[in-house]
Amino acid sequence: MTDDLSDLKAMMDSATPRPDATRRAENLGLAQKNFEDLQGSRTAPRPTPANGPKGLWTGVKTMLNTFTSKAALTTTTALVACGFLFLTPQGQDFLRPEGATQNLTGEVERNVTETAIPTDNETRRDQSFTDDSTRQTQESPALVRVAPPPPAVALEDEAGKTERLRTSEADIALQSVPMEEVVDALEGAALSEEAAPQPRAPSIAAAPTASPSANQNAGPARTIVAPPISSDVDLVQRPEPNTEAFPTEAPNDLKITSDDPVSTFSIDVDTAAYSVIRSSLSRGQLPPAQAVRIEEMINYFPYDYPAPDAGEAPFRPTISSFQTPWNADTQLVHIALQGEMPALDDRPPLNLVFLIDTSGSMNDPAKLPLLKQSFRLMLDQLRPEDEVAIVEYAGSAGQVLAPTAASKRTTILQAIQSLGAGGSTNGQGGLQQAYAVADTMKEDGQVSRIILATDGDFNVGISNPDALKDFIADKRETGTYLSVLGFGRGNLDDATMQALAQNGNGTAAYIDTLSEAQKVLVDQLTGALFPIAGDVKVQVEFNPAQVAEYRLIGYETRALAREDFNNDKVDAGELGAGHSVTAIYEITPVGSPAQLSDPLRYAPNTVAASSDELGYVKLRYKEPGEDTSQLIETPIIGESIPGTEANFAAAIAGFGQLLRDDSYLGDWGYDDAIALANANRGEDAFGYRTEAVQLMRLAQSLSR
Repeated sequence: MTDDLSDLKAMMDSATPRPDATRRAENLGLAQKNFEDLQGSRTAPRPTPANGPKGLWTGVKTMLNTFTSKAALTTTTALVACGFLFLTPQGQDFLRPEGATQNLTGEVERNVTETAIPTDNETRRDQSFTDDSTRQTQESPALVRVAPPPPAVALEDEAGKTERLRTSEADIALQSVPMEEVVDALEGAALSEEAAPQPRAPSIAAAPTASPSANQNAGPARTIVAPPISSDVDLVQRPEPNTEAFPTEAPNDLKITSDDPVSTFSIDVDTAAYSVIRSSLSRGQLPPAQAVRIEEMINYFPYDYPAPDAGEAPFRPTISSFQTPWNADTQLVHIALQGEMPALDDRPPLNLVFLIDTSGSMNDPAKLPLLKQSFRLMLDQLRPEDEVAIVEYAGSAGQVLAPTAASKRTTILQAIQSLGAGGSTNGQGGLQQAYAVADTMKEDGQVSRIILATDGDFNVGISNPDALKDFIADKRETGTYLSVLGFGRGNLDDATMQALAQNGNGTAAYIDTLSEAQKVLVDQLTGALFPIAGDVKVQVEFNPAQVAEYRLIGYETRALAREDFNNDKVDAGELGAGHSVTAIYEITPVGSPAQLSDPLRYAPNTVAASSDELGYVKLRYKEPGEDTSQLIETPIIGESIPGTEANFAAAIAGFGQLLRDDSYLGDWGYDDAIALANANRGEDAFGYRTEAVQLMRLAQSLSR
């Protein structure tokens, strides 16, 4: 065994090569040489904290000696200086021109002359809706044109790639780009000795302009807007202005009965104001005070008022008075009109002209797309004998669909779906074309109506509401009714839509959701399209012996002169089939501590002192197609107990006054309005009244 192990060991030793001292010395020498080469110190030991040179200037000298050229040092110094100017608050304050401001999102805005930034609606729409990628809504910045800086110089990095950075001898002009991109440009730009043998410190002007979608994905970022320098244009961002317009009438004043005992107004069945208020509150904003028209808030809801009997007038008035919820020393006079609802089989054939705004401002999900969905719902309610035509208008007007039987639903839907948005808004041209088409569809015994769907932003042709009144007044003599449906926010011209509807013998509604389209164009379609009484006027004479003061709550845009009541040539509102209308006065009885005016010392003595009537109501109306009005009269008797319908109307009237911050409510607030509305919601089959309570609660939270 021992011999075997010895033989094995001998065999292994003989197989292993012997060490070569010369080869080992050569390998060690080569390793030492490579180590010294890699350390960069062939003739001296590498400096370390223990044995290396010390001192600030020694380090600076070593840094300078290791640079490849002074040109590179100059470039690096310039980049550091630019980084200080653009990336630190102190540097940005130094660069910010006089008059510039910084907003809450970190954006810096510079005052720019009107010639550099177009501000008219037409130019804003044309550039904003040229393409979907640049379209901006109210919640996102709009695109505005600003002149760019002078031509760029080329800067090359070590890999030979070229970065284009604009420079200016006079100004540092930064375009609207995220600051992160400026940082990337500063870090990645460097001059090689070959590209710039005699470099100078460049003025970094801008990084490559980011696309709008890239800016949105990056989130809020600080931007700097350049002043105009040349005639060329680039796109920069700034918030889109809010151009919404509402009627400017102030709330009705308190009237002293002995001085002015007569109040006259036209009825109003429009509902647009309530929907606009809901839209604002749903977006977390209190509505503008001028957007709050209390009569449209009250008349938004269906009421269970007594309807006329067969053979009576087309509507029945119901009048009552009761204690004011917000003032125990005053009373509310509640005037309710309920229209008859004829059988659907008895309604005349309908000729509809859809006049659709397809201008650039309609290119928004809440506008043209919602409009198409809304009209789709409406088509199901039409009968085979009804006819539909479609006219669109943008920069010009044109007929999209010739008069077509409502039974050809697929053809009508294809025409509606083919519509697209772009261009300016020639509302006048569209109206002229629509009236011309409606004239070709007329036949005796039929009803012709134009339904204008728009955001109201007219900017070609007639755009002033007063001028539109005269234009529409001439057209309504043709017997064609005009109704208006408003869509979208941001540039909603409510004042123009009101002028069109009121003078076109039609109604105005605002559609902000598909549910609202269902209400207006399906549930209440008959009342919206088929009139049962025209030019309906209301005149109330208050008894000065019983009523010291009064004020009409709402109807500011429907006021009429006293003499207009008996003048059949003066236009007024239309009442549709099944529609109800509510008007509310707050009155102060004689001797009440709530009276705000002093009684006259020499008040005249009249027979009114012996009457217990609070006042006298007179109503005028015309049968559809008639030129001569008929009269209805009824007195206002003393105080009574209000029902559910009157109480809910009073709650909505109080809600509207709270939104306008009227001074007549005293300590009565949102809690009181909510309690009164909740207690009088009634059957509420469609949930409209429940929704109103939720809006009250939301407004209460936003007003704190």
